[in-house]
Amino acid sequence: MDIKELTRRFSQLKSMRGTWESHWQEIADYVLPRRADVTVKRARGDKRTEKVYDSTAINAAELLASSLHGMLTNAASPWFMMRYKDPQFNTDDASMEWLEECTNQMYIVLNRSNFQQEVHELYQDLITFGTAGMMIEKDEEKGLRFSTRHISEIYIQENEFGRVDTVYRKFKMSARGAFGMFGDVSEKITKLAEKNPYDDVELLHVVLPRDVFDPRKIDAINKPFASIYCDPETTQLLGEGGYDEFPYVVPRFLKSSVETYGRSPAMVALADIKMINKMSETIIKAAQKTIDPPLLVPDDGFMLPIRTVPGGLNFYRAGSRDRIEPLNSNPNIGLGVQYEEQRREAIRKAFYVDQLLLAQRVNMTATEVLQRNEEKMRMLAPVLGRLQGEMLQPLITRCFNIMLNMGMFPVPPETLQGREIDIEYTSPLARSQRTGDITAAVRALEILSPLSQLAPVFDYIDPDKFVKHITEVLGVPAKILKSDTEVQQIRQQRAAAAQAQAEAMQQMQEAEVANKTAPMVKALKP
Repeated sequence: MDIKELTRRFSQLKSMRGTWESHWQEIADYVLPRRADVTVKRARGDKRTEKVYDSTAINAAELLASSLHGMLTNAASPWFMMRYKDPQFNTDDASMEWLEECTNQMYIVLNRSNFQQEVHELYQDLITFGTAGMMIEKDEEKGLRFSTRHISEIYIQENEFGRVDTVYRKFKMSARGAFGMFGDVSEKITKLAEKNPYDDVELLHVVLPRDVFDPRKIDAINKPFASIYCDPETTQLLGEGGYDEFPYVVPRFLKSSVETYGRSPAMVALADIKMINKMSETIIKAAQKTIDPPLLVPDDGFMLPIRTVPGGLNFYRAGSRDRIEPLNSNPNIGLGVQYEEQRREAIRKAFYVDQLLLAQRVNMTATEVLQRNEEKMRMLAPVLGRLQGEMLQPLITRCFNIMLNMGMFPVPPETLQGREIDIEYTSPLARSQRTGDITAAVRALEILSPLSQLAPVFDYIDPDKFVKHITEVLGVPAKILKSDTEVQQIRQQRAAAAQAQAEAMQQMQEAEVANKTAPMVKALKP
């Protein structure tokens, strides 16, 4: 692949992204200071909070990130399951057992990897910048490795369907690391690795669809997606490989159809965030002046130093009317605090704080909890839909394929070769969206129960399908439910036992009748 052409495309993407960078920097200064190095490069360990006087936005962003983490990808509860696209395999015990084993193995690998740490960073970047990127790679030790890339490093492009399929990542690594990773590097990097091995050099990693490749060849080059490392300064190719599927997940929080990068709640609240920080700074200064006011000092020549510490003594001439007095400006701090609270409310609204805290009131009925969860879901529905399509689905697909190619799953039955698999989300947020089904089902039973006294209305309801639907919506673990085969065996045994009991009762009745009629028969005999 032509490296000069790649660097030319990179220049185009860099120019297209330029209008976003100052916006990201300003937002990060107030909302995510520890990652506020988009256009301003700070030294490691440097202070990042010099512009922050109010932490409302920081706390609100952290609450939203933690809430999405807990509702979508919670390590403590299942948040996805896999099913076959062909419905007949979803009723086959052997097929479902294999798929469930694969799902359980994925949970084990995800939880022992660095997924939970990196995905939380992804949520925070998403809420702050509106766009986030995470790379998923195989790890020989743990199976999977995740890396959330800083927004300042990645440059993205969409395909004709609006899906991100191209990522240019400009990053820094030590000259020693570059030399050790690639070997054949430029003369400049080679010399730097010898003299100053810990100095950083800039490299470019490009992942994009490969136009021409031979899928019959099993090598790194003939893959649907190309992976190219190069030196952007010398346009030297450092390494080339490929991926079977796009290795990045690049979710956008909300997105305009004419824009490539997403927009975030922090962007919506930026004006209020800047205002409340300025107001807080002013109120703090006003409070300081009230507590420790400036002093009026008579101008009559030489003056001794003024002691403003508690208990300090300042002497002046006896009989003189001149004295040191405080300059009181009488600031209306209460009015400022009132305006601050208005801005805080606007910030909390932008970050969905009120909706996220809806279900935290104590002594609520089950109906109230369902209603509040439904309200929360309505507010977050657009976000959830985009995250499922741009984050969860490609993430699970990528992890599944990596583990499958590494032989981390049991051998599938021959009947499943080539069968397509669908992903079903079972996270608390996804289940909450489906609580309306439970509410409707329960309401239907309440209405039909009185009518069942007049007509056999329950003949329209399949009890087995009803139970399966409820357990699926509630996310009941499959391992505690009996299979269809087991249920059929239990019912057959129950029917056989009932039949045996009926036959025994019949035999007892016949024997009893025989015992009663035996004397009469004997008396009638001649």
